[in-house]
Parts: sequence; structure tokens; C-alpha cells
Amino acid sequence: MNEQAPLRIVLAKVGLDGHDRGVKVVSRALRDAGFHVIYPGLWQAPEAVVRTVGDEDADWLGISLLSGTHLTLVPRIIELLKAAGLDHVGVLVGGIIPEADIPKLHEMGVSRVFGPGTPMADIIAYLRSEGSRTHA
Repeated sequence: MNEQAPLRIVLAKVGLDGHDRGVKVVSRALRDAGFHVIYPGLWQAPEAVVRTVGDEDADWLGISLLSGTHLTLVPRIIELLKAAGLDHVGVLVGGIIPEADIPKLHEMGVSRVFGPGTPMADIIAYLRSEGSRTHA
């Protein structure tokens, strides 16, 4: 048998953003599509998120932001991932992100940005096409 383990995805709400309906919808859709989803809940510090990524041996980190803090929190998380030797983990950002900021996030190392209304099938297809960067 050549059956691969499901991709492991940590979904994180970082900072003081308390709006979690979207991340819960994405979490359930990914789980239903066969991914292993870890959602540690609201109000996570960047350090806690990176620790969870390492502890859970994640393939991907999805950061959900609606607070406008993406240009502050995402670079900090990417910096911490690198410091922890986890820079192979793919980073996705979802939420309300101005179009002008998307290239900046890509330059920082974000693989993809998904805005409001993105069909779940698009997120699932992207993750399946990219696969694991952690596990062979």
C-alpha cells in the first residue's frame, strides 16, 4: 500500500482578533476533505502558534486575520518559524487582506492568501496540489 498520511494543518487566530467563524468553517471543510486539522483557538501569541506547529509536526500553517495586523504578525511568525527550524512549513493567510498587501506577504514567504468568499474547493485543491513540505 502506498497510502500517505493526511496533511497536518495548524489553523491559527493570532493576536486579539476574536472573529473565528471563518476559521471554524475552513477547519471543518478541511477536516471533511481528509486533512488533519489542529485549531488551538482564539487569541494565540505568535510564539504559541509556532510551538504548536512544531509540536504537531505540521505541514502547513494557516493564519486567519481580520484585525488588520497581518503586516505585523505574519513577519513575526515567519521569523519565529525560521528560528525554530520550521521554515519548510508552508504558510497560508486568510481573512481580510487588502490587495496591495498580498505581494508584500508573498515576499515575506506566504505561499497563498485566501480572501473572504474563497470557495472551500479552491483551498482544498491548493493544499492537495502543493502537498507536504515536511513529509516525503
